[in-house]
Amino acid sequence: MNFNNVFRWHFLFLLLLGVFSVPAFATDTLLILGDSLSAGYRMPAERAWPSLLDNQWRAKPDGIRVVNASISGDTATQGLARLPALLKHHKPRWVLIELGGNDGLRGFPPPAIAKDLAQAITQIRQAGAQPLLMQIMLPANYGRRYTESFSAIYPALAQQYHVPLLPFFMEQVYLKPQWMQDDEIHPNADAQDFIAQWMSTRLYPLLKHEIPADEAKNG
Repeated sequence: MNFNNVFRWHFLFLLLLGVFSVPAFATDTLLILGDSLSAGYRMPAERAWPSLLDNQWRAKPDGIRVVNASISGDTATQGLARLPALLKHHKPRWVLIELGGNDGLRGFPPPAIAKDLAQAITQIRQAGAQPLLMQIMLPANYGRRYTESFSAIYPALAQQYHVPLLPFFMEQVYLKPQWMQDDEIHPNADAQDFIAQWMSTRLYPLLKHEIPADEAKNG
């Protein structure tokens, strides 16, 4: 037996295995921790905007994988409870927090919502990932005092924890009644392509460090 040939073939096999294995481990992951606005309420999961965004970004040479961990009906507390397992399993580079809407619709105290979101930001950082926060707005019929207190949660957390604040995509969707479901709260399937592109325009440059973090909130 020629041990030199065996060694060379073994080395070549390991080298090729390493080359073809690298992309699977090198792909950066964006985890979306959200509620029904991102989960694809009343539509197939593959039609929701995070899935469309994943398809779009994976086609890029330096593609980013998008994992949609959103669940319809989730409050900030419920999202926070799921977060540790998600961080451990997916090991994301970034986590977009799109939570708080259900808390606000149920009239939860803003300080309690802020506390849960702050803990999520902290846990994400402790896991070595970059937290991103999405502004959430409530319908005006919840009263000016409460809606203003609720909306103020997000810029305050972004400033306190130096977290990029993304604009609320639903502000654009509300302008198109044909993009809304009959409950007048959730976007329908026709709106998902627009949301995916709108989010891509704001997220991708931010993740690739092409724009300063504090400019991400400028819609």
